[in-house]
Amino acid sequence: MPRLLVVLDVDSTLIEDEVIDLLAEAAGSLGDVSAITAAAMNGDIDFEQSLRARVATLEGLPESAVADVRRGIRITTGARELVAGVHAAGGRIGVVSGGFHEVIDPIAAELELDRWRANSLEVVDGTLTGRLLGRIVDAEAKASTLREWAAIYGIPLAQTVAVGDGANDLTMMAITGLAVGFDAKAPVRDEANIIMDVRDLSQLLPLLGLRG
Repeated sequence: MPRLLVVLDVDSTLIEDEVIDLLAEAAGSLGDVSAITAAAMNGDIDFEQSLRARVATLEGLPESAVADVRRGIRITTGARELVAGVHAAGGRIGVVSGGFHEVIDPIAAELELDRWRANSLEVVDGTLTGRLLGRIVDAEAKASTLREWAAIYGIPLAQTVAVGDGANDLTMMAITGLAVGFDAKAPVRDEANIIMDVRDLSQLLPLLGLRG
């Protein structure tokens, strides 16, 4: 049986980028989107409402722009070492994101993550419609996903770790054995058990007792 489960946020945690901002830059709506993103991450507005508003600004963007953005994504320093270390210890590691499957899927496969979940952009005739498909991955969905994966692997919540930076990570952080704020914004800094200000995910390993 796996000894622990680590679940990370993606944007500005597993990766250095905010994907919605990169897509908005391509769509010419970066100014509006950046302001909404900041308010959402600080907990000033509802995440689902803010996400739908940001995605709406992408209407008309060609699907090829998503692939262009994906090619420029920067994986955070130490991510590969973290995954390898968790796996070497018999643990499981995954990501749950308010971002988009279209960008996250190949990254998750490349890093050999065990699980991942994100939102899906609606595309019609090769063009983004400005809408999302299915249930939104918001704060509650992040927490329920962590619970679901812990149950699948038979891992007690006390042996789970949540790593994130924004207000929409707080609900899953509240149910875990260890909540790690990674270069975190104000609401997370107030609630996390541990704050990591160095952007190197491998530094999580000694905190988990996986490396001296």
